[in-house]
Amino acid sequence: MAVKATITNTGTPVGKVRPILDLVRGMNAEQALEMLRFMPSPAAAHVAKAVKSATANAENELLARTGELNIVEAYANQAPRLKRFRARARGRVARIFRNSSHITVAVDEGTEIGE
Repeated sequence: MAVKATITNTGTPVGKVRPILDLVRGMNAEQALEMLRFMPSPAAAHVAKAVKSATANAENELLARTGELNIVEAYANQAPRLKRFRARARGRVARIFRNSSHITVAVDEGTEIGE
């Protein structure tokens, strides 16, 4: 049974999070955390936080060891946009949209995607 963790309203757009999730999906949780630790992207810190939370949830619910956990599922969904306006010339206005995302990571014991 997979155990999930969700990080909401990260402030990072989905397009910047998805490539990192594609690298991590199917890996061992410890190896994924080591890889995320050395990535230069700020989105990697959000993904690492989700992986740590999912492994902690699995340790409490399944009584599993961190070394035996694999990332079964990892995805990012669109969160509500932050909408702002900026003053422009001649009394006009320009819209500013700041996209955000929800990150979900699921871990399970001993099941890799390649198996």
